[in-house]
Amino acid sequence: MITVHHLNDSRSQRILWLLEELGAPYEIKFYQRDATTRLAPPELKAIHPLGKSPVVTDNGKAIAESGAIIEYMLRHHDNSALLRPAFDSADYDTYLEWLHYSEGSAMLPLMLHLYTSRLGDGAAPLKPRIDSEIANHLGYVNQSLNGKDYFVAGKLTGADIQMSFVGEMARIFNVIDAYPNLKGWLARMHARPAFKRSIEKGGAYRFAS
Repeated sequence: MITVHHLNDSRSQRILWLLEELGAPYEIKFYQRDATTRLAPPELKAIHPLGKSPVVTDNGKAIAESGAIIEYMLRHHDNSALLRPAFDSADYDTYLEWLHYSEGSAMLPLMLHLYTSRLGDGAAPLKPRIDSEIANHLGYVNQSLNGKDYFVAGKLTGADIQMSFVGEMARIFNVIDAYPNLKGWLARMHARPAFKRSIEKGGAYRFAS
């Protein structure tokens, strides 16, 4: 049985959504952030040494990192290629690029914005560069979605699920209106029945539309 070790208001929401889209059986073990620090509780370290979320266990194996979890789930639990292109297709290479671009590049300036915003005036020297990088990445994403409902292969894939957190952070930071293709795509993702079921099962998610 797949167990999702689910931290509230975290990237593990994407894994619940993925599994709902697949219709795969799973169970949830809930963890709550510290109300003051917003950090994950120490109990997560018993599942994986980093003590971070998302992490899943399946057949006695613990898998961490969103991209790795998505690849694992689609390799072992998506035999019909519902949420990925065929392994031998050109679309699969594009799919992999988007899957890893999310956390490898796009999220860095957004997370820097999140952390430096807590520094007040102390963050002023960094702000222009961070804002420039956010605009660079969100502009690229917005352009890539021009005339498209999904990132690759003309259908929902794990890349869309992985990229959802980028769109959600852009919305939280009130910059998404400048990127209408991204905004429309995120609204479509959040309207999916499987996404709504993941919220019902996983609990309140402040990044949802």
